[in-house]
Amino acid sequence: MADKAKPTANLSQLTGMAAAAGREAREAAARRKMQTIRLTDEERRLCSDDLAEQFAVGRLDVGELDQRLDLLQVAVTHRDLVPVFEGLPVPQLYIREPRKSGRWRWAAFIGAVWLALPFMLTGLVFLVFGREMTAAIFGVPSILWILATWRWARNGTRARTAPERRR
Repeated sequence: MADKAKPTANLSQLTGMAAAAGREAREAAARRKMQTIRLTDEERRLCSDDLAEQFAVGRLDVGELDQRLDLLQVAVTHRDLVPVFEGLPVPQLYIREPRKSGRWRWAAFIGAVWLALPFMLTGLVFLVFGREMTAAIFGVPSILWILATWRWARNGTRARTAPERRR
């Protein structure tokens, strides 16, 4: 009797599978939202390019390519593309490009610090000379401004890194 070894999945494989499932779910949601929207000429061109690529890799023969291109030309909405791409990978039309990094947010944060710095220093000078209320008027809003922009920059970066980096 041969022992059947159970395949074991480590945490990194599960994380990768979860990220892929999340990406597929986002693509499916994008397709559902667009089902009632009419197709543009550019979208038809992108879809015909995708069909040509599937023909080039051998997933379609000439007859099936012609049939799917005919369906594509008479398609009015995105819902009509479902039979065109049945059994094929998701068209590039629905695959979202990855977002760019949020480094510009940190540059904006540094700019906000530079804008708040004179007010903070003015508040510090008033605090040294015994004008606590004036120091609070100058210092507290500048500190709150810095904290708000820091939180904005930090959250913008974290929202884009999705499940791959969160643990």
